[in-house]
Amino acid sequence: MKKVLAFDFGASSGRAILGTYENGKIALEEIHRFSNDPVECSGHFYWDVLRLFHEIKQGILKCSAAGHKDIEAIGIDTWGVDFVLIDKDGEIVTNPYHYRDYTVENMEETLRLLGKENIYQKTGIQFLPFNTLCQLHYLAKHKPALLERAEHLLLMPDFFNYLLTGRCAAEYSNVSTTQLLNPNEGNWDFSLIDKLGVKRELIEKITDPGTVLGTLRPALAEELQMPEVPVVCVASHDTGSAVASVPFEDPDRSLYISCGTWSLMGTELPKPIINETAMKYNFTNECVVNRTTRFLSNIMGLWLIQESRRQWKRENKDYSFNDMESAAKASKPFKSFINPDFAGFTPPGDMPGRIRQFNREKGLPVPETMGEVVLCIYQSLALKYRYVTESMEAMMGRKIDTIHMVGGGIKDQFLCQMTADATGRRVVAGPVEATAMGNIAVQLMALGEIEGLSGIRKTVMASADTKEYMPSGAPGWEEAYRTFKKVCLA
Repeated sequence: MKKVLAFDFGASSGRAILGTYENGKIALEEIHRFSNDPVECSGHFYWDVLRLFHEIKQGILKCSAAGHKDIEAIGIDTWGVDFVLIDKDGEIVTNPYHYRDYTVENMEETLRLLGKENIYQKTGIQFLPFNTLCQLHYLAKHKPALLERAEHLLLMPDFFNYLLTGRCAAEYSNVSTTQLLNPNEGNWDFSLIDKLGVKRELIEKITDPGTVLGTLRPALAEELQMPEVPVVCVASHDTGSAVASVPFEDPDRSLYISCGTWSLMGTELPKPIINETAMKYNFTNECVVNRTTRFLSNIMGLWLIQESRRQWKRENKDYSFNDMESAAKASKPFKSFINPDFAGFTPPGDMPGRIRQFNREKGLPVPETMGEVVLCIYQSLALKYRYVTESMEAMMGRKIDTIHMVGGGIKDQFLCQMTADATGRRVVAGPVEATAMGNIAVQLMALGEIEGLSGIRKTVMASADTKEYMPSGAPGWEEAYRTFKKVCLA
């Protein structure tokens, strides 16, 4: 028996999960759960990273108190692109910005400076206003003193690993989200970094998933009543961990959707696809555990539902997710649609109001009730999944017959069935805890218990339940898809 502890941070919550490995299977036990609440202050949106580190310590303390002092490793995964600047004394230079703080206007400035085609040819990364590339350009132009004072730039999971161990690193799968990595060379693209005016000394050496970074600092181990446990660089971008655990039956005929706040939809390839077509469709080439490529599209996922619910709560309408699903099912389908990736949906705020305005401007029926808004979101997500599926088929030159949906979003069976209906493909949902499974499996790989990516997936298939959804043949989807493409994606 082997025990390891995984910390999985999402955009709105985090968890400490104990993984127990025995007889070729992983069993999960949630040790600690906490909210991840960004802070809006003085016109900016920040991550509360010291509070999050406090929650990491609480998770380790609870693990110890529950009788699991015998864990053999700790691994951390988080969202991508965001970073913390550290000065020569090891202190935080400034509160780290939240990726929803940055604007499309800044991305356009970055593209003018570096050239859109040049950036994509070098990195193969989809253009998003909050990519690390754009964030660094913002700081270099508007707050250069912060970069000058800094000695280290640490992506979020690397920052937490640094607080645990005192060692700096840059884990490859997360680096691959920054739009600063050259995937063909397997290293930072310093020509872009230099052109931004960012000093190279800020950038840490890249570390592969499955590397033991160090151990808990002695004083921290004493505080947390734990031995000096090894800390492993897992696939520290949460999608990297999730994709590592996708139980592919036939990877050549399958796509995955890592379904949560974002819907990360794609496939796994031996090499990146970097060409004009991929850039036109804004596809991205990120990294899996063994430096293969996650060729995917970032789709605005259940953020649309989550932020709508927050708005209704602000209006003293405390709908549960079950309430929202029931109301959606009772509403008339195929009336209203949105492009989930419309830039106006990125910031927090009145999401139902923005959805109504989108439909109003497109000349579509405006969703008035809560159920109509929720149904509009679900239908539009499912139709965007179909659009991405067909786009990937065209680029790869092969047919897709199965979509694997993993992550917490698959608890929403309504969305899973809609995905099967909209795409006309078989959907296999599971595991729910894909990111934690991948995080834990990479730790076990580092400990020599699991061999490579194929061993990780074999272990996950033996450990996790899945559920199958087949297209129901419900009418209306073809006409809805034509309307969606013509009106929403134009």
